[in-house]
Amino acid sequence: MLPSHKLRILVATQPVDFREGDDGLAVLVQSVLKDDPFAGAVFVFRAKRADRLKLLFWEGTGLVMAYKCLEETRFTWPPIRDGVMTLNGAQFEALFAGLDWRRVRALEARRPAAAERSAISIWRASPGRSG
Repeated sequence: MLPSHKLRILVATQPVDFREGDDGLAVLVQSVLKDDPFAGAVFVFRAKRADRLKLLFWEGTGLVMAYKCLEETRFTWPPIRDGVMTLNGAQFEALFAGLDWRRVRALEARRPAAAERSAISIWRASPGRSG
């Protein structure tokens, strides 16, 4: 359940009441984070106890809320302050796995200008191959 690299991932830096369900978190996204919970971004929320997180995202037909609790460690969270911060996909994966997301740097690759000749074309053109 890891988001694609093009997805916006927003972390609420203030802990939230974990009794809130999907509708309550959507209201927090609108009123506190000043964002649209139905725009396709993933919103990450933390509890006062740093060992729990909730994810909220709109997948096109409904709100999805996921909950994770680490058993023997705590998540590495940004400093508690008002607002929201953005994570890239690699940082999100590290956070979700319970790793220190601050040490993760996503590899940036340039988009190729053109496709290279494929292995299929090379294979079809190989000597002794009819087809």
